[in-house]
Amino acid sequence: MAEHVVGRNMISTPNPSASFPVWVQIVVVVGAVLLTAGAFISLLHPVLLVSPHDEINPAVRVYAVYTFSRDLALAFMLIVALLLRARATLNSVLLLTGFIQLLDAFADCMDHRWAIVPAALVLGAIFLRAAASLTGAAFWKTRPGNKPYSRPRRNRLAAISI
Repeated sequence: MAEHVVGRNMISTPNPSASFPVWVQIVVVVGAVLLTAGAFISLLHPVLLVSPHDEINPAVRVYAVYTFSRDLALAFMLIVALLLRARATLNSVLLLTGFIQLLDAFADCMDHRWAIVPAALVLGAIFLRAAASLTGAAFWKTRPGNKPYSRPRRNRLAAISI
């Protein structure tokens, strides 16, 4: 089975025997469905993404297509990581998706789109909680004795072949 290097000392391998909590699987599937729906709304009917008094011009359509690409890529990666049971990859994609939702909520606040803010905040928090569930801790916390980005010690004698 091929191994894929995800971080400096994290390996993400497809593991058919690994299972994720059911609620995390539900979050991933529902999140992917919502992201896919948002992607196609931005591509096919971008007027739903702006305030009622705003007009849709070619510049808005360009950004709507970028939103389509972003959301569809996130949805695809969430499903693929879930199907492959790649825990580290799924954790990373959940973190990315959660932060994007929080930044979207901030942008909605700046545009005074108050009706959307709670949904984006809750969705972002759920994605971040699902990621924390996969690793056993929130991303900003380290486990005792486990320094981030530390290289594992090697036995130098084992590397010497006679």
